[in-house]
Amino acid sequence: MSLTIADLKKGERAIITDCSSIDIPLKLLEMGCLPGNVVQLFQVAPFRDPIYLNINDSFVAIRKETAALILIDMINE
Repeated sequence: MSLTIADLKKGERAIITDCSSIDIPLKLLEMGCLPGNVVQLFQVAPFRDPIYLNINDSFVAIRKETAALILIDMINE
């Protein structure tokens, strides 16, 4: 089973491994959501959508359905 950004818990960090879905907005890719970059979950909205992330020092809020398209590998700290 592959993990996605949607599986992260608050404070967890991971490395993006794949974001090749055509449903991922180009703006998100331009902001650093690319394979090899580090992503950290900072905050989750009250109804768990959207989620607030730090992706390679860019702060973004994305919908949970978009986060489920981005594959990750967890960083064990």
